[in-house]
Amino acid sequence: MTFQSLNRIVMVEDDVAFREALAERLALDGFAVTAFGSGEAALKALTDRFDGVVVTDLRMPGLDGRQLVERLLLMDPDLPVVMMTGHGDIAEAVDAMKRGAYDFLAKPFAPERLVQTLRRALEKRGLVLDNRRLAALAADDTWAIPLSGDSRAVDSLRTAVRQLGEAPVDVLIEGETGSGKEAIARAIHNAGRRRTRPFVAVACAALSDGAAEGQLAGHEAGAFSGAIRRRVGQIEQSHQGTLFLDDIDQAPPTAQRLLLRVLEEREVMPLGAAEAQALDLRILAATNTDPALAIQRGDLREDLFYRLNVVRLRVPPLRERREDIPLLFARFLAHASDRLGRPAPTMDHAVRRRLLEYDWPGNLRELSNFASQVAVGMTALTATPQAEGGLSERVQAYEAELIREALTAGRGDIRTVTQALQIPRKTLYDKMARHGIRPAEHRTD
Repeated sequence: MTFQSLNRIVMVEDDVAFREALAERLALDGFAVTAFGSGEAALKALTDRFDGVVVTDLRMPGLDGRQLVERLLLMDPDLPVVMMTGHGDIAEAVDAMKRGAYDFLAKPFAPERLVQTLRRALEKRGLVLDNRRLAALAADDTWAIPLSGDSRAVDSLRTAVRQLGEAPVDVLIEGETGSGKEAIARAIHNAGRRRTRPFVAVACAALSDGAAEGQLAGHEAGAFSGAIRRRVGQIEQSHQGTLFLDDIDQAPPTAQRLLLRVLEEREVMPLGAAEAQALDLRILAATNTDPALAIQRGDLREDLFYRLNVVRLRVPPLRERREDIPLLFARFLAHASDRLGRPAPTMDHAVRRRLLEYDWPGNLRELSNFASQVAVGMTALTATPQAEGGLSERVQAYEAELIREALTAGRGDIRTVTQALQIPRKTLYDKMARHGIRPAEHRTD
């Protein structure tokens, strides 16, 4: 794993001359500095997702440095805050450190010492944020479910995700409704160097033509009546990460025009801003319709499509990967049962037949909903005891049972079984060998 390299500094200093001089010096050392003249102003701009370090003066009118530290650490106990103080205030600075401040420097100090302190603090901040993001990924593997299975289709999809993870290209993801396009986009994001950075999903179909620009690009304070403070748009939120545009063909004209500039220039102009904000981001877009038809209907700008169409990735529907359905269902059922705090129920033959014979036009979304119905007892279930073992053992037992049922129904004829289960002959033989199943035992004269 590569820890993210941070360079953002928020400086709080009421002395204008000192603030400007120090900000200029830090900028020369490669820091991205945002300076504020008061603790109140800085507090409004900071959140627990801030990927940087705060350096603040101790003595300030209004909210002083020690109070600012207390407020910031209530918001995020792991946010490093460096104090700047006069010699007469060292005791107060030491007290602030006891309360959670990262370090302090007594004025006058050598700029090099502040630079060293900030770099250490940024390294610590980067490690904290990396661990938070990776812990969140480990705690929720829902997004990995669509890539589960042994079918050729999903094996090819997994290979494509691995290849695209590190490729610095935009991707257009095509797939039917409910096929898992956002999950595939997240998998691509998580497979690359941007995995510890933000993944921002935009539901383009939910954007209104009038509000799209403000939601996507954001606005500066005072940009219009009621704009009391700066709002960071969804595009800027994805800086250094990934911007996912779901249903791009359903985005209103204003949004498509704005996104075209982002794709071309890699910058965004918030409403009321004097200059554009440079961006480092990757764009993944998704559509459930044929882009050519969307262009023909006038729903999708042709120039926007060609900018997005660097790499196209097709997500197969469930009917093209039927052999994966039992495993996918088992994982959805396990998640649904965990949410309900009850053991996963045992499926009866009717449920199994539905899994294998139904076309699932709603794809993964419909399968997940069906698993939830089974989990709450809304389908006919047998009262047989719950199979022992973890999810993997139960899935394997279920797979073996399905193969034995197909062999019995097909009287041990391999060709009949491969057609019924819709898997290649070699795959069937591999699975039978793994489960210790002998076709001869199911043949009848």
